[in-house]
Amino acid sequence: MDYASLRVAVEDAVENTFTDSDFATMTKLAEQRIYNSVQLPALRKNETGTLTQGNSYLSAPPDFLSVFSLAVISNTGNYSYLLDKDVNFIRESFPNPNVQGVPKYYAIFGPRSNDPRELTFILGPTPNAALAVELHYFYYPESLVTANTTWLSDNFDSVLFNAVMVEAARWMKQEQDIVAMMDKEYQQSFALLKNLGDGKNRQDTYRSGQLRLSVK
Repeated sequence: MDYASLRVAVEDAVENTFTDSDFATMTKLAEQRIYNSVQLPALRKNETGTLTQGNSYLSAPPDFLSVFSLAVISNTGNYSYLLDKDVNFIRESFPNPNVQGVPKYYAIFGPRSNDPRELTFILGPTPNAALAVELHYFYYPESLVTANTTWLSDNFDSVLFNAVMVEAARWMKQEQDIVAMMDKEYQQSFALLKNLGDGKNRQDTYRSGQLRLSVK
């Protein structure tokens, strides 16, 4: 389902026409709700970079939301995954930032000094070389509003449709029972997506066995 088809389906269902701006907002709110409720491979991204010797800070990518993993890569290609700690732990464990070594820990330090919209990591200890790093992280993919089609709209358009229907009902200030009914439809379709993202994508039949239903 592309963006135009989604709009036609929603407007036909609610028997109402929305402005371009309003429908775009509803779609983005629906996407945000879905993306923060399930972990899908389509929401993951990898970035590689290089640490700066003597600099204990590492800038996060502009589209970064949360970490899956952060690893230092040796010259021989070996991965060493850093442990997630808080800033206080790193400050106390490595009180002198001039003491350098291969980082073992990281924490989300806070916004960049030159751009408060973007985040920065702090590492402990301070890197002793220009080490390669790989960040595996959660991000929002491009919205259907501008992309026209997305993984979600191609594979689980029922979830997206029902999520936008909820937003449309709220936008139109429908009665609470109508909104609740729309939300129930959304929750039922979302359960299928949840089963995929947090279930099937995290196991295989070799190790976990095939899905079995009890027979009475």
